[in-house]
Amino acid sequence: MLQLEHKWVWDFWFAVDGSDYHMFYLQADKSLGNPDLRHWNVSIGHAVSQDLKHWKVLPDALAPTPNNDEAPDSFTTWTGCVIKHADEWIMYYTGTKRAERGLVQRVCMARSPDLIHWTTSADNPVTQLDERWYDGLKLEYWHDASWRDPWVVKDPHQNLYHMFITCRVNSGEPDGRGAVGYASSTDLNHWTVGEPFFAPGWFGEMEVPQIEKIGERYYLFCSVSKRFHSKAHLASAAYEPQTGVKYFVSDSMLGPYECVGNGFLTGPKQEGLYSGRLIKDAQGNWQLMAFMGNDSEGHFAGNIIDPIPVVQMPDGQLRLND
Repeated sequence: MLQLEHKWVWDFWFAVDGSDYHMFYLQADKSLGNPDLRHWNVSIGHAVSQDLKHWKVLPDALAPTPNNDEAPDSFTTWTGCVIKHADEWIMYYTGTKRAERGLVQRVCMARSPDLIHWTTSADNPVTQLDERWYDGLKLEYWHDASWRDPWVVKDPHQNLYHMFITCRVNSGEPDGRGAVGYASSTDLNHWTVGEPFFAPGWFGEMEVPQIEKIGERYYLFCSVSKRFHSKAHLASAAYEPQTGVKYFVSDSMLGPYECVGNGFLTGPKQEGLYSGRLIKDAQGNWQLMAFMGNDSEGHFAGNIIDPIPVVQMPDGQLRLND
């Protein structure tokens, strides 16, 4: 478990370098008192492990750009991902501007030769929402202009990189516009925003997307809150709404994706767990990690749990084996 004495930690992502698992995570000082303030007092921490359980904290990776309220990451540096290209590491992360009170999200980029020292790009942001397909800032029915949590993967068949992004589409009932957005690139520097990748109309937001190939099938993961299940989905769903990791399955990385069973990781209850990530351990087995939100007493815990084994069932469903 990663639990810091003086800081809350929550969303996180990995970079694997040989036998080292580097974890980058959002953090904020507990001296704030109210954990709800953490989002606006955030930086990106860094720790390393060989077993996904015991972590050594390293120097912080990134913090908001100071002294320039118009910088795309002047207010927040939120959730992202890391990918290696040639001899350098690239981090894509979510930035917001202090001049906009953090209401409009964009994807920014930083580079590192060693996963320790990071330099933000002078060309930030590298992607932002396109209102041809995505909701801009519409405070009359939603609290932000969502374009965050980038997840970047290399296409297995061509020289193309895909970016999957937490967003909201600009059509349908407002409470069901949560979606996974899309952008593509051939060089990891210049990105073209495209039409929404996946928009089921079920949720107000679908956070921290991740796509992984498990066995012969592809899985699209996201985290959803029972606060943001759409009314239409609640009326049609044959299960009790949950907060936790939702997944969809396809035979191809680019879909189409479908829900198998109720689409939530089955097994031990996910109550309190959020922003789940799947990661292969040193033995090649898939594990789920997530941050712990409210503990059994209703207090925000702000730690990252030890890995829970994930088992693939014959019908494609995934089960937590705890």
